[in-house]
Amino acid sequence: MKAAKNEEISFEQAMERLESIVAKLENGDVPLEAAIELFQEGMKLSQLCGGKLEQVESKIELLMESEQGFQKKSFAHSNDDKGE
Repeated sequence: MKAAKNEEISFEQAMERLESIVAKLENGDVPLEAAIELFQEGMKLSQLCGGKLEQVESKIELLMESEQGFQKKSFAHSNDDKGE
């Protein structure tokens, strides 16, 4: 099962495979059936990478000094503060 195999690979490995798939599909020399399989694998890898990024983002916390000591602030909120 490819999905189970993909869950075991690192983010970097998934991105490398995804880049390889995109290059093959952009080249256009892939038969239709193979292109569909590559596209499906690419979508699974994309979801895997997105999930890994969400996990990492949820773990990242910035410490901000406040009147009561240190306050934890999530990474996502710090981007909102900067207007990004």
